[in-house]
Amino acid sequence: MTLNVRQKQAEVILRALNFNSAPGKEPSSESYKVLVLDRFTKDIIAPLLRLNDLRKHGVTLHLMLESERQPIPDVPAVYFVQPTAANIERIIADAAGSLYDSMYLNFTVSIPSKLVEQLAAGVVKAGCLSRISKLYDQYLSFIGLEPTLFSLGLPEAYLELNDPQARDHQIEAAVGGIVDGLFSVCVTLGVVPIIRCPRGGAAEHIAAALDAKLRDALKSRTNLFSEGVLGLSASLSRPLLCLFDRNFDLTAVVQHAWTYKPLVHDVLGLKLNRIALQSEAAGPGPAGMMAAGAGKKHYDVDEKDFFWEACGAHVFPKVAEEVETQLQRYRAAVDEINKKTAAGAGQEGAFDPDELLRRNTQNLMQAVSSLPELQEQKKVLDKHTNLATCLLGAIKMRALDQYSNLAEDLLVGKADLQAVVKLLQSGKGAPMDKLRLALVYILAHDGLPSEQELSELEGVMRSGGADATALQYVRTLKRNNLTGSGKSGAEALGHHGGAPMASQNNLLDWADKTFGQPLSQVAKGVKTLLSGARQAPLAASVEALMEGKVGSPEFDSYAVFDPKLPPGRASVERAKGPFREGMVFMIGGGNYYERETLLNWSQRCTPPRQVLYGATELLSGEEFVQQLSELGRRSGGR
Repeated sequence: MTLNVRQKQAEVILRALNFNSAPGKEPSSESYKVLVLDRFTKDIIAPLLRLNDLRKHGVTLHLMLESERQPIPDVPAVYFVQPTAANIERIIADAAGSLYDSMYLNFTVSIPSKLVEQLAAGVVKAGCLSRISKLYDQYLSFIGLEPTLFSLGLPEAYLELNDPQARDHQIEAAVGGIVDGLFSVCVTLGVVPIIRCPRGGAAEHIAAALDAKLRDALKSRTNLFSEGVLGLSASLSRPLLCLFDRNFDLTAVVQHAWTYKPLVHDVLGLKLNRIALQSEAAGPGPAGMMAAGAGKKHYDVDEKDFFWEACGAHVFPKVAEEVETQLQRYRAAVDEINKKTAAGAGQEGAFDPDELLRRNTQNLMQAVSSLPELQEQKKVLDKHTNLATCLLGAIKMRALDQYSNLAEDLLVGKADLQAVVKLLQSGKGAPMDKLRLALVYILAHDGLPSEQELSELEGVMRSGGADATALQYVRTLKRNNLTGSGKSGAEALGHHGGAPMASQNNLLDWADKTFGQPLSQVAKGVKTLLSGARQAPLAASVEALMEGKVGSPEFDSYAVFDPKLPPGRASVERAKGPFREGMVFMIGGGNYYERETLLNWSQRCTPPRQVLYGATELLSGEEFVQQLSELGRRSGGR
């Protein structure tokens, strides 16, 4: 797998822990060290390396840069932090205080020259320059969650990029963080992609900035893509990087999912490959989580978890069946071992005592060798039994199956307002569940619902205890888009001119322009597969781009950037494909459900395509709706 972002990131981090030389054999006593992290890099490390992994590579302690730390003389420290002024001040204070014998500084992105000067001036003034052994730019400003899944760990990016009260410097900082993250992914993978994106929106602005950054890196004397963090590992075939604004398809982040990984993420709060559940003594709470009680139980899930990988895309009833099937297999395997070890105990006559001993010994050795694997399987199955049980409680309490089914029916035109109101008034579901369904209704409606329909919907929402601010905000966005009137987001304030854009002057003039295409796609149900399943708008667009479908709106109209060509020289001909590898990035947040729709498409292809999915952050439906509500409030409830 060429685009294994998790493995590549782990390799770079392990080399950093080995003082930026190739990881050797078992660490000697001289290689023991302290690891110092900030909040962001702690999130990068958490899903990649467990405590045992760190210990294997000589890390005796991992400490937070922001906390007060005691001196540990005669021990080197590996710092892995963001290049910020506050972090540089802490590093200078650590050096001045002789906290560690030597300090190896690793930054998530290239440290600006201004901060290098700040660091140099600080350590020289304190007379501790000798404490700083090495300084490295690592280009690791992203979180590798699975081989083909990553997040930039940038919370509330959708809110920041659409905030009507945002200032130029705030928007540029948000855009800069996204560009740095995407650049880090490209450097870590050792690839220079061809970039496609819709025109006239945040995606095009970010694509242009990323294109320029990649081009500058290719011109640099130290070419990161041939001599950088991965050595000569650049892929011979270039992937296609597709950038999308979150407004491209809002339904994917508000609708209720019905498959295992998306359910665990949306209902149980999966974060950084870890789920935290309250003790069994506490009952399920109104939002599907366990109510506050005793301590929490933590569960880790990643590609090493055979059940998580095999059943992640299964619908929930099938997951429950598979848990029971796997448990039965486990019990059968244990019974077989017990029979083998007990066999021969009562055998006499025909068997020579030595032969009997040999057979019994052989059976015992087979049992002993298979027990650890069986015990590990049992731990995994117990974990997923607990997760499935907790999910089942939330599903029953909130009628999530009904909300998921109705949302799908709305998206393919099989349901109407009457069906929505009936479920909303049934008393089933939490207020947030009701709000999410109402949002799907507005987004899936062909055109804008009538004022009478909208008033009825808002009335039902309020009587059910839901805040209708998000509903009003999405209604306004859709009305502006369909009528071509009104201003949205920062465009209404008119103070974002002057930012360098590929095709526009107004930095945030994207909400209206990018909202149209997906709404029309969603309203018409996109295209239906032979199986009867709906193909999501994102998967349909990625298919058109990666397969080079001439005549499709995406292929013909999307902007093209190629960092290996002079600026402005890239054309559609350059991106004809078909591409075997693709990178899809959602600006403003994504989720496991949307990623699953891409995987379903890529696995149906012949030969299968490899698609890497990333987003500014991975959001639950509730977290995203909260951002919509906040935007509604900041827009004055327009």
